[in-house]
Amino acid sequence: MRDLVLYCKTYSRDFLRVKRLLASIDQFNVENIPVYISTSEAEHEELERLLGTTVQYHWVSDESIIGSNPKVTLGIEKNRPGGLAQQAIKSEFWRLGISENYVCLDSDCIFIKEFGRSDFIAADGSPYTVIYQNKEFFQLAKNRGRDKVINNLVNEGNAVKALFDRTGPNYYCPCPPFIWSAKVWASLDQQYLQPRGLSFWDISTKDHPETLLYLEALLKYRAIPLYPIEQLFRIYYYDWQYFLLKRLGERESGLNTNYLGVIYQSNWESELDYGVQRKSLPSRLLRKAKRLARYVQSYF
Repeated sequence: MRDLVLYCKTYSRDFLRVKRLLASIDQFNVENIPVYISTSEAEHEELERLLGTTVQYHWVSDESIIGSNPKVTLGIEKNRPGGLAQQAIKSEFWRLGISENYVCLDSDCIFIKEFGRSDFIAADGSPYTVIYQNKEFFQLAKNRGRDKVINNLVNEGNAVKALFDRTGPNYYCPCPPFIWSAKVWASLDQQYLQPRGLSFWDISTKDHPETLLYLEALLKYRAIPLYPIEQLFRIYYYDWQYFLLKRLGERESGLNTNYLGVIYQSNWESELDYGVQRKSLPSRLLRKAKRLARYVQSYF
């Protein structure tokens, strides 16, 4: 078993994004940390055709990940919304026994500086944990009158915290990359799920995101030492946040001082939707007009 790999669960619509991600990994992965990609078996051939042999990665099927849990029926993903199925598959990758720890990436991640094992793993071999209270983002949202955004995140935090009977502040790691330990996932399975006759698929819901389930399991069962670090990538959750930070002088060329990478929301980059018919010119113009309006609003 390896001590660390990079892993991305993807699907056909994001194949161009994952191609961009792999290109950035190829450029900046100075220690050649192994890369794993999973898709459904039905999409494997198309992924290989698109990526060719120019990038190095190991492929595993979503079905093999799902089948590695004896409490789950094959095909369960077909009865779940795509987002929920994806978060469960990502969280169950540990069951394959490939690695003790994995850096879980989304297809729209882009590395922007050199990285190695020490960015993810502490000196004693334990992974770092991205965990923080998210106050900077909450304040930005409050300043812009985005109370709904704040309330949604707080409600998620409260809901998952309640599963583990924990009181105190809410903690977050709302965006990839996530540094996940197989020991933490196993502790959740053995100490919470199995005694209740549950599988991860039973508790992985819209109100119980996988990121918070991992953090709360770590805080509850202490399967690994807690070495907290802040967010590894700059993530622009909303376009109003992007425009506001840009107005304050933020540029991608300066992000590598504090971040390993950057994430732009995939719905901003519809031109990278693989196999999806491009929207009509009026639709694209309307979308640009709306974004321009939000850009103007960021000045007031």
